[in-house]
Amino acid sequence: MEEKPEKQTQKAGKIARIIGIIAIVGVIFAAMIISFNQKVPNSDKVWDKDTVIGNMEAKNYFIIYSDIACPYCVAFENAILENKEDFNRYIKDNDVLVEIRLSDFLYEYGQSNPISSRHSAEAIYCAKREGKFWDYYDLAISTVWNNYFKDMGKTAFGEMNALGKDYWIKLGKNVGLGDNFEKCVKNDEPLKEIMEVAAKTSKAIDGMPYFKFNSYISSGFDMSWGWDYVKMYFDTGLKSK
Repeated sequence: MEEKPEKQTQKAGKIARIIGIIAIVGVIFAAMIISFNQKVPNSDKVWDKDTVIGNMEAKNYFIIYSDIACPYCVAFENAILENKEDFNRYIKDNDVLVEIRLSDFLYEYGQSNPISSRHSAEAIYCAKREGKFWDYYDLAISTVWNNYFKDMGKTAFGEMNALGKDYWIKLGKNVGLGDNFEKCVKNDEPLKEIMEVAAKTSKAIDGMPYFKFNSYISSGFDMSWGWDYVKMYFDTGLKSK
């Protein structure tokens, strides 16, 4: 017995709706897969292009959260400075982009709130405004390490806090920074920017220093460690991709 025309029409419409739903679900699913697999460019992830080393399009992206008043941060970064040639070769050979996210995190969110955290961050950001971020940053790391943390460890906080802004201004003169830099530091000109970075950092990290090397996340660094341990962290990050 043949179906009536209206039933045939209803059946065909039902089938068409099912096919349509399947097609829509398929499109949504495909879009989700494409979105999931699509790599976000490093340029969209970097907080500040003035504080990176390496190729912006590198396949490996390493982030270091730091504060100059953090002895463990300075120990890690000084180990890099003392082996700068090996470090530069490493990031080039392994196609790595390294970003330093520095702030006055310890002053804003730490337990002892060292004022040296804020003063050093302001000086570094003022240097950044004049295109000398890395010149000043490298000098600050090596100077603070050799003059304070290397022998005194955490007990250096007291002496560093007593230095005041003039100490950080004097360091700037050693890398060719002049009156504009001094005015910038004394007037707290980059303070808003630094506090914003510290606030973002507080939401991203658990401990200081804090590292994100590709998918590998870690915090802390022993002050007795050197380049071999830094490289071990980096190697683990390369393998985590």
